[in-house]
Parts: sequence; C-alpha cells; structure tokens
Amino acid sequence: MQDLPQILKNYARARELMARNGNPTQWGNTFPREEVVREDIAEHRMMLLVDVQDGDERILAQFAVCSGEDPTYRQIDGAWLDDDAYVTIHRITSAGLVRHAARDCIEWTLKHYGNVRADTHPNNKAMQHVFESAGFARCGLIQLLDRPTDTTRIAYQRHEW
Repeated sequence: MQDLPQILKNYARARELMARNGNPTQWGNTFPREEVVREDIAEHRMMLLVDVQDGDERILAQFAVCSGEDPTYRQIDGAWLDDDAYVTIHRITSAGLVRHAARDCIEWTLKHYGNVRADTHPNNKAMQHVFESAGFARCGLIQLLDRPTDTTRIAYQRHEW
C-alpha cells in the first residue's frame, strides 16, 4: 500500500501517453479507478517490476494478474487457443524509466503461470505490438462488461505448452 501514490502516478502518466498517441478513450481520465487499484493490492493481484538505483527502489512497471475465469472472456468473436485454466493480465503500464518493461512483466507472468490471456483497445498499437512481439496469438474480439461505451477489445492468448 505504501507504493499506491507512485502506482497512481504511473497510471496517470499512461492515460496521458495513450491520449497523446491516438488512444484517448481506453482509460479515459479515470481508469483504472483508485478503488480498483486498492483492491488489486489488497487481493495480491498487483505486481510490480522494480529495480534499485542509487540505493532506492523504483517501480518500472505494474500490472494485475487475475486468476480464475474472466467473465468478459466467456464470449469471443473468434476463438481462444484452448479452454485450459489461465490467468489474465490487466492494467499493465510502464513508468517510462526503461525499455521493454511491459514485455518483461508479460514474460514473468508466462514463466510463473504458463497460460495467459489479455486484451487491449484497437487503438492501442503500442500494446498490440508488445503482445504480438511476445508471441501472443490474436484470438478475436471481446466486449467489456464493466463499461457503458467503447467496449470492444482485441483478445490475446499465449500458452506455454
């Protein structure tokens, strides 16, 4: 919880960056909401990629690893690679301090869980590139259940057999 202020600052930075790069609606001005971030921390879903510089720890990237079936992924216009148990990566963002931080988060998740699903906005070309360069298959389109508008997302999966 002591990292909450920096985590929130990183999400604010990500929202600004997405808006500047043609993707102003994926997270808008408020997503992820602070209560969602607090819940991620309380439920031990929030993961931090950190390093130490000059004796101080700094957050390089953050993301949520959610286990169990994601209700949003029940319906897909396309097909998942399999019906095996999986984890979902949500709310991934880099602090902008080092290159490839998001990819490193994804690789960590694959190493620890093996079967990973994720999604991103059709306008989020940077995240699409990260998933595809990390070997994820584009599986189709899903519709978010928790938003009133702008709900279409590209769904990805990678399964380390």
